Amino acid sequence: MKIVSIVGARPQFIKAAPVSRQLRRRHQEVLLHTGQHYDYGMSQIFFDELGIPLPDVNLGIGSASHGRQTGEMLVGIEAVLLDERPDWVLVYGDTNSTLAGALAAVKLHIPVAHVEAGLRSFNRRMPEEINRILTDHIADLLFCPMQTAVSNLAAEGIVAGVHNVGDVMYDAVLYNSALASTRSQILEQLEVQPGAYLLATLHRPRNTDDSGRLRAILEAFEIVGGTVIFPTHPRTRKAIAVQVQRVPSNVWMVEPVGYLDMLRLEQQAQAILTDSGGVQKEAYFFGVPCVTLREETEWVETVQLGWNRLVGADRDKIVAAVRDVRIPDEHPPLFGDGHAAERIVTLLE
Repeated sequence: MKIVSIVGARPQFIKAAPVSRQLRRRHQEVLLHTGQHYDYGMSQIFFDELGIPLPDVNLGIGSASHGRQTGEMLVGIEAVLLDERPDWVLVYGDTNSTLAGALAAVKLHIPVAHVEAGLRSFNRRMPEEINRILTDHIADLLFCPMQTAVSNLAAEGIVAGVHNVGDVMYDAVLYNSALASTRSQILEQLEVQPGAYLLATLHRPRNTDDSGRLRAILEAFEIVGGTVIFPTHPRTRKAIAVQVQRVPSNVWMVEPVGYLDMLRLEQQAQAILTDSGGVQKEAYFFGVPCVTLREETEWVETVQLGWNRLVGADRDKIVAAVRDVRIPDEHPPLFGDGHAAERIVTLLE
């Protein structure tokens, strides 16, 4: 088989790594990078650390408005698919790269497989929600990370080609967490002790483009006190500089970190504050309490079990959640057994 795998953003690089390893044992994979994340800290370091082969094609699209970015990706991906004529197009997650890849393939009558299908926040103001809904409705194979995703698809009338395979991000964490413990020196470089800091990430436009929400979140970080390590997305850094200007002294804004460094920071954090779907999951994998800076999450089970609290951008709720951090009694295996990539390749075959 020939498979064109489409990635564009750092969470997709992580998800693609275990699947690519399995695919290339028996099949031809053409890896297409749209360039949605393009600088070294957001892109190339992940290929280096995860052992992903360099992309066969890099469209170099970069940042733009949603419409322009998706349109340019659609044009570029279509040209590659016409040249390669693959048996499958494989897309990941919920970015503009995901939707562009699925649209380009379906219009050329090439089967589409969607990894991490069936997730729903039920908030259609999120661009990611629109991307994942549309992709699911045109995909031929839908690889769900957990049973809730299967149920979400069934509620929308999608039952054919749906499989609960487990979460490929869990595959990646199992494969790389031991490596992170031995190779990452991030705690030593930052001069922090395990369990003596909070880890924060923030990148969603709803938080970064709204000065009121952004200011409230940073005020909460200041009130909770202690060290808050804050690997800062370039767009978030720019938004803070323009809209807030003042960063609390206990908030350490650092450059985006590589995958292994991020895993070690997550493993050793007292708690994690984030608006990232992937970081919420990784917090659960490591048994670290999570405070989610959104009003909803796709990972509802982590909330139901007490490992994750939804607080939005409410300053007082953020502070209360951090001060009330505790380790729940139960930690069931929500995300499979670490063999999702093998199941995906078998189903493609």
